[in-house]
Amino acid sequence: MPLPFLTADRAFDAIAEDTALPFDDHDSWRRPYRPGPWRVAAAAALLLLASFVLLAAMIIAFAGSASAGGTCFALAVVVIVCALRLLRVGAWVSRHGVRRVGFFRTTTVPWQRATALRTVQQPVKWLGLPRTVQGQALVVARGNGEQVPLVTDHDADFLARAEAFERAADTIEAWGAEYRVG
Repeated sequence: MPLPFLTADRAFDAIAEDTALPFDDHDSWRRPYRPGPWRVAAAAALLLLASFVLLAAMIIAFAGSASAGGTCFALAVVVIVCALRLLRVGAWVSRHGVRRVGFFRTTTVPWQRATALRTVQQPVKWLGLPRTVQGQALVVARGNGEQVPLVTDHDADFLARAEAFERAADTIEAWGAEYRVG
């Protein structure tokens, strides 16, 4: 049953688009798309695991073994940090450049050093695992000829969501066209 009221961010029945709001700060880093269901599900599963480990830490600490409880608590903190890092993985853009945030490594390419930003057909990793499949990748070419893949249509954000991949690639390419020199 639809309710006839306005929500905080848009009018009822308005189409949800991933466009930047007029008051958004283009100097701050932002992800031009929403995290995909696979990424959110994996992070939720990790947070659920962390809650069980925290409960175990509390039980162990109250049972009298403070050092073992502290170890369980530290393990829960590591799992929570991994879940939060997993949610940050992806492509981020700002007026300064484009950033590919990985789980262990972050690569930033300033717009002045980006010579091309395009979608290419190539073997891509399936959900970030070693298995590769034929797919599409949005790559940014640096001035030295190196190509940095930003997002693929088989990663945790866009698996089985081809339309969302195309929309995200178009958005990132639009940022590049606006801020890239040359």
